[in-house]
Amino acid sequence: MTTPEDGPTWTIADLADEFAVTHRTIRHYEELGLISPERRGTVRIFHRRDRTRLALILRGKRIGFPLDEIRTIIDMYDETPGEAGQLAYLLEQIAARRADLEQRRADIEQTLRDLRQVEARCRSDLRALRRA
Repeated sequence: MTTPEDGPTWTIADLADEFAVTHRTIRHYEELGLISPERRGTVRIFHRRDRTRLALILRGKRIGFPLDEIRTIIDMYDETPGEAGQLAYLLEQIAARRADLEQRRADIEQTLRDLRQVEARCRSDLRALRRA
């Protein structure tokens, strides 16, 4: 039987360096219960599961998921229906995130078109005023 002590371990400094985050960030995720390192006195010992969860948290943040959504996705792996349910749910969340970003992009493109039109009108009006 495998125990959490089996396999490689990392310190908070190791993970902070590897993932280019601060110790405070890692402690914050621990306070939220997203990761749960072993404690040996005041030293945190991170196991493979913690490292994997940290990587998933950071990936989720990078693509714009809020921490509560990341928690739901990560925790689904350990619960019924397991990995298949987790992946199906993640696909739904990706589709929703993509739709939101596509809408934002369309809104930005429309705003840029509007700005170009207003800018052109202002330049034209300014030229007319200078000629007068």
